Parts: sequence; structure tokens; C-alpha cells
Amino acid sequence: MIRAIALDDEILALKIIENYAGKIENLSLEKIFNIQSDAQRYLNKFPVDLIFLDIEMPSKNGLDFYKSISQNTKVIFTTAYSEYAVDAFSINAVDYLLKPFSFERFKTAVEKVKLNSVTDDVQYLSIRADYKLHKINFNDIVLIEGLDDYIQIHLKDNSKITARSSMKNILEKLSEKDFIRVHRSYIVPVNSIRTIVNRNIHIGEFVIPIGETYKEVVMAIVNK
Repeated sequence: MIRAIALDDEILALKIIENYAGKIENLSLEKIFNIQSDAQRYLNKFPVDLIFLDIEMPSKNGLDFYKSISQNTKVIFTTAYSEYAVDAFSINAVDYLLKPFSFERFKTAVEKVKLNSVTDDVQYLSIRADYKLHKINFNDIVLIEGLDDYIQIHLKDNSKITARSSMKNILEKLSEKDFIRVHRSYIVPVNSIRTIVNRNIHIGEFVIPIGETYKEVVMAIVNK
């Protein structure tokens, strides 16, 4: 199921999207918004797979709004202005719908999202940070560390990517067979759990404590 929201300052445009979305299987339009701050608050609390997003709005431009979103969310722009198309696709928009668009055109755009969901993130983690969309190979991740409202992804080339996300949300984007949460502040690749000393996992220079809540699951992996 694709969880979506729509943001447009025109109520009529939102009603059209709401009508079209209701006709498509496996698409759930969770909320519609005509005020950006309301949409932002929702995105800060709930994971969303897709945003239908207008570009010309009274406050922040839709392109800038999308760049400011911390969670990895796909976007289909819905606008009356063709001149933003190049900029939209440069930030990995799934599609660009020019108003007024038909149901068939809308459906085609959503089908692209479904196709990407099957093929895109099987071997990769896609996450937005520093106003860019990062596509990270699972094999390049050393560990993921929770820092309050942010997570820090430590990579094999010694670089780090810091993004606004909860540990719960980031875990949902990872392969269950390849990654495991071992502590409220740490997620590690399963195949990295080789050495455990005094209830600490050693991965290179990192010493990661095993939380009491996660001890049983970690030990089950080690004893396989």
C-alpha cells in the first residue's frame, strides 16, 4: 500500500486528487493539506511514501518545500506551470503533472511509483539529507546511530550522513534479513555481528552495547 498525502493551496485541486486517488488500488491518500505548515507537522510525525505537491504556493515554493523534507518520500508535482519541469526532475520527482490532468495521466504517474517501489530500494537505502536525496548501498553501511531526532549513518569510506529521522522509521526502510536493531541507539548489519565481548559488539573501531531489550534476538543470530 502506497501511503500518500496531497498539498495544494487550491481546495478544488485537492478534491480532484482525492477523487482520482480513491479509484486506484493500493493507494491510500491519508490526508490533504492546503497549508504547508500543517503538512510539515504531519510529515514530522508520520511516514509517507508519496506526496502530490503543488509548486506555486503563497508561502514556500513547492520545490523548496520538498527539499526541506527529512524523510525519504517520493513526489509527484501537480502544477499549472511547465517551466519548473527541469528543476522537478533534477530532484528525482517521479512525475510532473500539468493541470488540468486526466485520471489516466494521474494513474500513469502512480504506476511509476509502484514500479519504483518494487525495483528501487531492494539493495539501497534512499534518504534525504543536506537538501539532497542520498542512495546508499546496503553493503556500504557500517552502522546507524540514533541521535535524538536525527540518525547518523556511518559508511565504510569513513564518511557520515546525518538525517532527520527516528530509528523506527529508518529500520522500516532497511532489509529485515540484513539489518538488526541491537540497542535503542544502534542498528547494525547482521553479517557484522561476529565478535561479542562483555555484551558489546565490535565492528571495526566501534564498540556497540547490546541493549537488554534486544539481547535475546542478537544472541539468537550469533548462535545460528
